[in-house]
Amino acid sequence: MATFTFSPAKYGPKLTELLSSDRLPELGPGQSAANVHAALQGLNVESLFEGQPIRDRAMAQCCLSGLWLWFDYLDESHTISQSIDTASGSFWHGIMHRREPDYSNAKYWFRRVANHPAYDLIAASTSTVKWDPFDFVDRCAHVYGSGSDEEHRCRELQRLEWQVLFDFCYDNAR
Repeated sequence: MATFTFSPAKYGPKLTELLSSDRLPELGPGQSAANVHAALQGLNVESLFEGQPIRDRAMAQCCLSGLWLWFDYLDESHTISQSIDTASGSFWHGIMHRREPDYSNAKYWFRRVANHPAYDLIAASTSTVKWDPFDFVDRCAHVYGSGSDEEHRCRELQRLEWQVLFDFCYDNAR
């Protein structure tokens, strides 16, 4: 399986502008990016997809949840993800709780995800046999706040996880 390449231009002009920076979110809650708050508030399912037909509204909602999470708005992301009763909604919910950090709650939501199709692409992109979200929760818990090289690697993995899941949800929403 091929590795994943994230391309913000794929998602249209609004999202290209929002996602073009080389952002590396914190493992924890982070500091909400005030400079994008108005742009995020202005997004809804219809505007996010710029008039393209939406095939799966839950997947489109997942994209909104992911965008709020990307910019460290955990409460807004949580409000959206907790209302999406799908594996992808649970995946976003699990990531959000891992970042709070509420590791046991994150694992609860990852149990609800079961085996998500995005796991295979994350594994292939990291040269691992299988993506294990429970192991990743434990790794994040172990290094959170340490400033270590391993914390940096976990942040990079978290970014990849976000990108793969966002791309999966975006593709399946249309």
